[in-house]
Amino acid sequence: MSEQDEARVVGSVEKRLFIDGKWVDAAEGRTFDVTDPATGVTLCSVADASPADGRAALDAAVAAQPDFAALPPRARADILMRSYELLHERVDDLALLMTLEMGKPLAEARGEIGYAAEFFRHFAEEAVRIDGGYQTAPAGGSRFLITRQPVGPCLLITPWNFPMAMGTRKLGPAIAAGCTSVIKPAPQTPLSMLALMDILAEAGLPAGAVNCITVTDAGPVMEPLIRSGLARKLSFTGSTQVGKLLLEQCAEKVLRTSMELGGNAPFIVFADADIDEAVDGVIAAKMRNMGEACTAANRIYVESTVIDEFGKLLAARMKSLTVGRGTQPDVKVGPLIDEAALLKVESLVADAVERGATVLTGGSAPGGDGYFYPPTVLSGVPPEAAMCSQEIFGPVAPLTPFDTEAEAIAAANGTEYGLISYVFTNDLRRALRVAEAMETGMVGLNQGIVSNPAAPFGGVKQSGLGREGGAVGIDEFLETKYIGIAMR
Repeated sequence: MSEQDEARVVGSVEKRLFIDGKWVDAAEGRTFDVTDPATGVTLCSVADASPADGRAALDAAVAAQPDFAALPPRARADILMRSYELLHERVDDLALLMTLEMGKPLAEARGEIGYAAEFFRHFAEEAVRIDGGYQTAPAGGSRFLITRQPVGPCLLITPWNFPMAMGTRKLGPAIAAGCTSVIKPAPQTPLSMLALMDILAEAGLPAGAVNCITVTDAGPVMEPLIRSGLARKLSFTGSTQVGKLLLEQCAEKVLRTSMELGGNAPFIVFADADIDEAVDGVIAAKMRNMGEACTAANRIYVESTVIDEFGKLLAARMKSLTVGRGTQPDVKVGPLIDEAALLKVESLVADAVERGATVLTGGSAPGGDGYFYPPTVLSGVPPEAAMCSQEIFGPVAPLTPFDTEAEAIAAANGTEYGLISYVFTNDLRRALRVAEAMETGMVGLNQGIVSNPAAPFGGVKQSGLGREGGAVGIDEFLETKYIGIAMR
């Protein structure tokens, strides 16, 4: 991509707040910079919302709620389908925009736009299938009418690592259910969400149905909205630490919550697995988005009889991945999101090596511009290493040997998190036995990517509450109402 293409794409995006169907400046006129993590260069400045801006956005959502809830399901579905089409029509520009603001290679960015669009198509289909029920009371004399209605205005908070897909995963079911919303993207990656606002408006979304505020210091803006009682639901994707704080705030007004929080995914490779297939699985589960994903394989347990072979094959594959700015066609691994992310990865690797781990490839940052870290494989990582209890959020694959199935299960479940786990084996009984034993909301059996808009995404323990996607994804935005009807 040329510098002219980059400037054109960044210049085409509105940099203001989207409130009540209009682009408006922040009330106090503040802005913040958006930076390319591959170069450290400022791409542009966007509006930095104040608490008054946040309240204006929520007021717009509240005002729009009755009419939007009354909009026929087919009309809401049509908006989502038109948005799906526009995302595909603009995939190249949207992918370049995403690569510039968060670093992932263009091929991955294009893949994310397609993934994001699928949430709109999936929930367009769900919008016209919201059901209810009618039955005779067991004792007779009355009837039960069961209806499902929108929860009401929602607050949606999205992370930086999948800046388009995490937005559509929340907005899709909200729109389908007839809920208005205020969405706040991460300050590192606001441009993708601002571009999505233009698409929704062009697709015919009514004013006030979705409002977008960009802000650097979210607490003073979002907490008053949560505590106001005007919103009826909060959906958050981010760290467990922040999620717990938000749950405390939601408790005051008893808001419905969906929480997709931290992960510490185990990846178990048994000796009977297809080793080449398992290596492919690790590459998929570890290296998607430079390892900056809550679903990333964080602890890789390999049966001791095959760990040396597995480590050599994985190290060779990781070493072959080209690192660089994501706009270059041959690049497979882009930069980490910022300096703090880079320093964290460096610290975790240093800690593991100090505790006895062996570096098979990578292991040190190259220096220079951008927040780059090479694909790294560590062997013999002990359980007490910090990276075994923390999300690495970087391109580092730590290998730990095990000898028995029971040992692998205990190690995999020995964490406060429970988002996803991966199991590679060609023994059918073992596959089902271990999958059922995993204390996670999702399991990848002989596959390294399980995310799918048509499947329920979410975790257990401290990895979150509720599910996004799948047939149950819209349930998070609907209330069930029972109407008793006397027949005599």
